[in-house]
Formats: sequence, C-alpha cells, structure tokens
Amino acid sequence: MDGGNDTREQAYAADIASIRQAQLRIEPYIHRTPVLSSENLNKLSKKKLFFKSECFQKGGAFKMRGACNAIFSLDDDRAARGVLTHSSGNHAGALALAAKLRGIPAYIIIPNNAPQCKVENPTMQSRELVAGRVQEETGAVLVHPYNDRHIISGQGTVALELLDQVPEIDTIIVPISGGGLISGVALAAKAINPSIRILAAEPSGADDVAQSKAAGEIITLAEVNTIADGLRSTLGSLTWPVVRDLVDDVITVEDEEIVEAMRLCYEILKVAVEPSGAIGLAAVLSDKFQASPAWESSHNIGIVLSGGNLDLSVLWESLR
Repeated sequence: MDGGNDTREQAYAADIASIRQAQLRIEPYIHRTPVLSSENLNKLSKKKLFFKSECFQKGGAFKMRGACNAIFSLDDDRAARGVLTHSSGNHAGALALAAKLRGIPAYIIIPNNAPQCKVENPTMQSRELVAGRVQEETGAVLVHPYNDRHIISGQGTVALELLDQVPEIDTIIVPISGGGLISGVALAAKAINPSIRILAAEPSGADDVAQSKAAGEIITLAEVNTIADGLRSTLGSLTWPVVRDLVDDVITVEDEEIVEAMRLCYEILKVAVEPSGAIGLAAVLSDKFQASPAWESSHNIGIVLSGGNLDLSVLWESLR
C-alpha cells in the first residue's frame, strides 16, 4: 500500500482496533444476530447469499450497536448529563434503549414525517435547531445518527460478526444513506480481508451517494423520493472519505424492486424487513448488478438486512 493510502487510512474516523474495542464494549447489551440463507434465493440470484439479520437486533435494527458504543464510551460525568439526538426513528429508538440500559436521560428530536412504527418506538435544519436548544438547556451529549466515530465503530461490529460466521464471503452489500453502517462495515471487512468487495445499495430516488462517487465530492439532492425512509440522509464529513475510498461500487434500485425484495424476504426467509433493510436483496437481484463487473467475481455474498421496523401503512400505499 502506498504512502498516500496510509495517510488516508490514518484519517478515517475508525479503524479495526476501535471496532474490536466496540465489539467488546457492546457485547453484553446487544444480540449476536443470525445469518440466514435460502436455496431458493441462491437459485434465483445464481449466487450463494448470506443474510446478516439485524432485523433481529435489539430495537429492531443495527442502530443499537452504534448507540451502545457511543453511550458506554462516555465517562460518568458526561453520561450523567444525558444524550441527545435527532433521527427519523431507528437511531432514536436505539439511543433511548441504550440510555435506559445505562440509566441516563435521553432527549430525542423526531421529525413530524417519521413512520408511525418508528415514532412509537421537519427538516434537517429545524431538527438541528431544536437539538441545539435542548443541548443548551440540558448539557446533554449530542450523538449524531451516523457522523460520529463511536457510531461508525459500533456499526462496524456487523462485519466482524458476519465474517466470523461466514469467513468465505467475498462481497458484502450494505444499505447506504448517511454512511455510518457501510463505513464501519468497510473498515472492518477490508482490514480482515483487503480483497473483499463492499457494495452500497441505494434507492434511485435518493441516489446522492452514486452521484457523489461519480463526482468525487459530496452531492446533496434538492429532494428525495423513495419508500426507503431510512435511506434519505446525506453523507457526512466522517463517512464520505470511507465511502469514497473503500466502497467499490453503488447499485441503485427502484422502489418497485425494493418492495419485491421485501416480499421475497417475507415469503422465503420468513422475516419482515423494512424497505431500507430489503434493498440489499433488491440490489443483488437487479439487472444493474448482473451487468456490473462485480457480478462474475462475486460468489459468496453477504447481505445486511439492516432493520425490521416496518410501517405497513407505507407498504400498502405503495401497492395501490
């Protein structure tokens, strides 16, 4: 590896050491989620597929990993002031649960358009404004949903587990939005196996990552339109360098493909996953993936089913 790449690696928000530390830190508080497989889906995809089922994680999504790592990394004085975040749902629920486990307050700013199933568990500007006011009043520690070193390290434990469970995996497909999950996965997986391929799965109606990779800089979309409510964020300053350097390609899929993947997960794997969680299967079954250079050399594919907090009303509406 040349000196330029060494410098870049040192600048990343996390590394394999911090991810392994996160794994030890959060182990008492999270589930080691199962890896599912199906001969029917293998035949359909013409690949061996291994589904890392974070839909069975505490809180229903992978977000519990990063939230626990962030909260249990705090010293007692800072933790006593509580934690604060703004989120569309899964991160908020995870942070609240992790805070409860540590016995500290959690202040959650939830947008009005969050799915009902996640609320029961505004714009970014308004969220940040409200969060800033709450932080001033309480002294709580702001825990960003993805642009945070401890969050990235915590999410990277998904890859540590997956590659321990299925060492022969040569490709991992990960949903992408703000980039916290895929950053952690890429950093961990490529430290274990530098030749492993990391592919991002992204909705066509929210394809800022695909555009950013093509442009070589962060592109922000004026608006997004996708059923995958968990994949509507923008890359952060900590996640972009990892996505730029370590994510090998981005596969964009249409909402119809996501809904079909949700159906297959339910009918064949017998698991209910939210649109953001099903997008990895949609990607591997897509014409775009089958036409890509990665297709021929991807044999054993890990797919992260990132969450199962499904708002059925959104799904029914999409099928009308």
